[in-house]
Amino acid sequence: MNPSVFGYPMAKTLRPFSLRRKMKNPGIMGVLNATPDSFHGPSRQLSVEQGIVNGLKMIENGAEIIDIGGESTRPGSEPVTIKEEIRRVIPIIQGICARAENPLISIDTRNVEVARKALEAGASMINDVSGLRDAAMKELVLDSRVPVCIMHMLGDPKTMQSNPVYSNVVEEVCTVLQKKATELIDAGHPSDLICLDPGIGFGKTLEHNIQLLKSHEILRGEHDLAVLWGVSRKTMIGQMIGQDTSEDRLYGTLGVAAFAEQQSIDWLRVHDVQAHTDLLSVVRKLR
Repeated sequence: MNPSVFGYPMAKTLRPFSLRRKMKNPGIMGVLNATPDSFHGPSRQLSVEQGIVNGLKMIENGAEIIDIGGESTRPGSEPVTIKEEIRRVIPIIQGICARAENPLISIDTRNVEVARKALEAGASMINDVSGLRDAAMKELVLDSRVPVCIMHMLGDPKTMQSNPVYSNVVEEVCTVLQKKATELIDAGHPSDLICLDPGIGFGKTLEHNIQLLKSHEILRGEHDLAVLWGVSRKTMIGQMIGQDTSEDRLYGTLGVAAFAEQQSIDWLRVHDVQAHTDLLSVVRKLR
């Protein structure tokens, strides 16, 4: 398989692009959940047209990547069938590609068949929350030569938060992610098309999450890889500021974004694109 095999606008991924940003300001990845049960209610796209319109609005508001997922992976969630996941995401991908000029769409999935269909429909990146556990997903990344985000998750969404235990969370998470990235690089995948996500809230306590956010330079490893943080409105924000519902965690989330800018994090995966764009723009201009 190679990019010329796909009958959709996958050639757009061949334009010059690097996940490893050489600027201080993080890039924005907008979250587009084609699901009825994602943890943050307002992020749920309840129709194809709503998903397309909101995806286009995110691009207009400054998102460089739109991350589209058809399966909720919140703690305690149940898996959906591959057929259902495909049904949810493909029309939205096709619709955004038809209406936007050269969009960079990421498919948020742990299922290789969903990822393959998404690439055929015009997606340009794979965001695998299971961290390339499936060897077939690794081969798809290598064959299609697309940007990839490799995330760490302990166990699976249904049980990952039951009792997460590590001997050394930073060492264990970094070792797992760097091993997967090195396997891709050794097989010929460009290092600047790889980013690592420590998987905040995916089988971690609050203290685990804080340690990982503070250890981003260790995560980059010998290849100086890009780092993505997906912290938007998550439970750890609520624990830090005393807010039980995701709707009340925007300001705490923006605090993480300001910290990310200071730490030169490459990408922020967020629900609120305009708020993050404004915050980072102001910080950049003041700096």
